Amino acid sequence: MRIAVITGASSGLGQEYVKELGRNEEGIDEIWAIARRRERLESLSSMSSIPVRALSYDLIEKSSIHELENLMADEKPDIRILINAAGFGKIGSSADIGVEDTDRMIELNCRAAVDMTYICLPYMTDGARIMEICSTSAFQPFQYLNVYAASKAFLYRFTRALRVELFARRIKVTAVCPYWIRDTEFIPAAENTGGKKEIRHYPLSSRVRSVAAHSLLDSKLGLAVSTPGIVCTIHRIAAKIIPSELMMGIWALLRRA
Repeated sequence: MRIAVITGASSGLGQEYVKELGRNEEGIDEIWAIARRRERLESLSSMSSIPVRALSYDLIEKSSIHELENLMADEKPDIRILINAAGFGKIGSSADIGVEDTDRMIELNCRAAVDMTYICLPYMTDGARIMEICSTSAFQPFQYLNVYAASKAFLYRFTRALRVELFARRIKVTAVCPYWIRDTEFIPAAENTGGKKEIRHYPLSSRVRSVAAHSLLDSKLGLAVSTPGIVCTIHRIAAKIIPSELMMGIWALLRRA
């Protein structure tokens, strides 16, 4: 069975990838949609022309990774696409973001993404694609988005190196680095830290359908990095040229604008 595996599929960008694959992807027999909220996963079938299997797992729990690994060993699917869209973020000062939320960011954004990639790789062959959903925050340090940005920088570096490792196997690996996406639950959830509002506005924010469609095309083209929008594209270029200290100074002005 030729399948697509999508984590974080119950909402936001992960859910939109289910819709996009259901609209436009050929050669996929089933989408394995993975997230914690089963009721939301079960509603995905009506959004996709490709059958969707709802797999309710919390990827922060190592037991979930083991259960998924066992499921793959039993069914031996032909994984054509892996999209690691599960992610968690908090905006605020170090004093406002506690140890529990900090650990969740590191566990889900780093360890769980790597674990999912490694358990899927034995079932991926020539022409398969991996999309690791990073962030434009991976390109520089961000105060008041500190741990989240650092976790995405880890995932970005992991993805860039993995692409080279898998080149001989002809598996395409793309780091997807979008700017803020307005029409998802991420921003309201990330701001909910009990502290003051550290970012006043999110100008020129992206839309989830545009990000999903753009990044899927970049993945098909085999691009190493997808910056699905003008702001993240400019940011990627600027971060290569401008020193990090100056970039953080610019960010200090922008977040108060």
